[in-house]
Formats: sequence, C-alpha cells, structure tokens
Amino acid sequence: MHPQSSRPVAPPLSELRRRTSAKWRTYPDDVLPLFVAEMDYGLAPVVAEAMVDLIRTSDLGYAESAGPAGPAFAGFARRRWGWDVAPEDVHPTTDVSVVIVEALRVAITPGDPVIITPPVYPPFFDLIPEAGGQPVTVPLVRDDARTTGHRLDLDGISAAFASGARAILLCHPHNPLGLVHPRGDLEALAELAAEHGAVVLSDEIHAPLVHPGTEFVPFLAVSDTARDVGIAAESASKAFNLAGAKCALTVVGGNPMRALIDRQPEEVAFRTSILGRAATAAAFEHGDDWLDATLVVLGESFDLLDQLVVQHLPQVRWRRPQASYLAWLDFRATGLGDDPGIPILDDGRVALHRGPAFGLQGNGFARLNVACSAEVLTEAVERIGRVVGG
Repeated sequence: MHPQSSRPVAPPLSELRRRTSAKWRTYPDDVLPLFVAEMDYGLAPVVAEAMVDLIRTSDLGYAESAGPAGPAFAGFARRRWGWDVAPEDVHPTTDVSVVIVEALRVAITPGDPVIITPPVYPPFFDLIPEAGGQPVTVPLVRDDARTTGHRLDLDGISAAFASGARAILLCHPHNPLGLVHPRGDLEALAELAAEHGAVVLSDEIHAPLVHPGTEFVPFLAVSDTARDVGIAAESASKAFNLAGAKCALTVVGGNPMRALIDRQPEEVAFRTSILGRAATAAAFEHGDDWLDATLVVLGESFDLLDQLVVQHLPQVRWRRPQASYLAWLDFRATGLGDDPGIPILDDGRVALHRGPAFGLQGNGFARLNVACSAEVLTEAVERIGRVVGG
C-alpha cells in the first residue's frame, strides 16, 4: 500500500465533538482543545479491524501475556530502529504510566530519589511518589549549538546519582520539546547509571513518531551497559491514537533488569486490555504505511504552524520538534505572564497544555497539539493571536 492511500484525515469538528474522550469532554464546545496528546485522525484501518475481529468472536477475556504484541513489537523495532528485541523480553501492562510505576516499585526502595529532567511530562512528578520515590529535578540545559536547543545535563545527573538517586526517568523522545537524545548522551547516561548502581527507565512512547531525517536510538540499543541498567516503556498509543485501549509494553534486554521485572506481580500483565493488545499487535505489525503517512501529515501541520506563528504570533518563539505532534511555545515576550495558557483559554477559547505543569522551567510556555485539521489549527492560532495582540 502506498502511504498516500492511507493518509489520515481529521473529521470535521461536528463529528469530533461526538467523541467522549477527555479531549472532547473537558471543555465547552466553544473551546478548541489542543492540550492533551491525542490525535484527531481516524484510526488506522488495520488497527480498527483487529479490535472488531475480537468483538465479532467474543474474544474479550484476560490477556495474560504479550501474545502477538511481543513479536509484532520486535519486528517493528528491527525495521524502524535496527534494534533486536527478543519477544520474550516484551511484557504487557495497561499503559506507560503503569510501566513506569511498576518498574520503579521493583527498582527502588521507598524514599529513594529518582531523577527527572524538566520541563517534562507532568505526570512524572506524581508517578515517582506513587511508586514510593522522591522526585529530584535535573533540568535540561540550553545548548544552542544543537538544533534542538537543549540537552541532558550529564554533570548534574552524575551529581544527583552521587547524592543517592537510584533511578532516572528518561523521556526519550522528550515531551514537551520533541527532543531525541543523541547516542553519545545515552551512552554516557548508561555509564553513569552503571557506575552508581542506578536504573534508567526510558519512556519511549513517542518514539514511533520520530520525524523523517532524525535518527532515533532506543536506550536499550545503545550498549551492553544500557541493557544491564535500562528498562524501556514502549507503546503504540501515541502513534496510533490508542491511549484508551490500555496496552503498553515493558521491554528489557539484560539479565539484571530481567530479574527485576520478574519480581513484578502477575497482575501487572493481567490488567492489560485484550483489545489493546490486539490493536498494538496490528499497529506494530501492519501499520507502517499508515504511520508513514501520518508523519507526512504532521510535517505539513508543523509547516503550517510555522507560517501561522510568523503571521499571528511574531513575539512567540519555538523550535520545530524532532518527534511527535507537540509544539512547545515560548510566550515569555508576550506579557501573558507565567501561565499564558490561562488567558488563552479564558479570552481566546483555545485549550493548550499549560507550561507550569511541566515544572518551573515551563513558566511562560504552553504546549500545543498540531495533530488536527488545518482549519482547526489555523483558527486556534488566529484566536491566540488576538489574545496576544490584546
């Protein structure tokens, strides 16, 4: 199938507003919801058909193992990233948040510090205490020599490990910046973790959405050291819009981490949705054409956003991300304060993900989701422009 033939399309707003997900039920109908990381596009046909097949045969029991999702993910990882994964190293659960919490439960002891690198996905601040840990922030550092403008603060991470941090929660690709960490930084991080007896938990939920021209190196593909200290959280949920289907994958590659994951309760796997498992297997095995077409559409959306920002938001700064469909917008020169998402919602009726939720480094920022129609994106930026223009 040629990617163009499976090009994803966002339905009209009247149809989207019939959806019952949080994206479409959190705010009134006069608000354009561009806050949560959920795409407006219709499901990939191969994914929808896989779920319908289970319903037709009343196959809705417990999913006790990764089943077909294990080899499907292994094939996807090999094709897309050159990463050899053993299907038996792929373990299912409900979602990436549960991967993180349950991995941390067996990797740390209560009270242990766990590093996060803000500005970062807001639930990280809560998932660590849920698992018994204490968040320690080592913010990303500016590096204008890189196209992404930021990088990991490896010196700061080393110091935090030396002060007792037992794990780091790595966001790779990094949300909200869309930063894909380069191999050299990942290699160095693995060595630091090994030196201090710490674990690297790599959230790679946005990895299938890395943009053409950018190399994504999974953390566990970096080195033997990385496999010995690393656990990866993988999912089809962002790339194929399956968050509510409830399936994610814990992936390991070295014996120390295999032993850790073996300590998890059986219920971690039994909570997986069999519908989500079928959708995940179909997406990873048969969804490449749809995914490639989606990346083309997202590229067009970022092109459009670039034009719209120049036209309507000349004071706003942003860098095109290397992955996913999220734009991190810098409103600090607009006079809208530390939380520009508030006046943008109140006065512009556009819901963005508010920057301060990503940590102190998010003050003055907001995150915008471009995985919508050109018409919705245009209208949203025009509304924001009227708020910024006063």
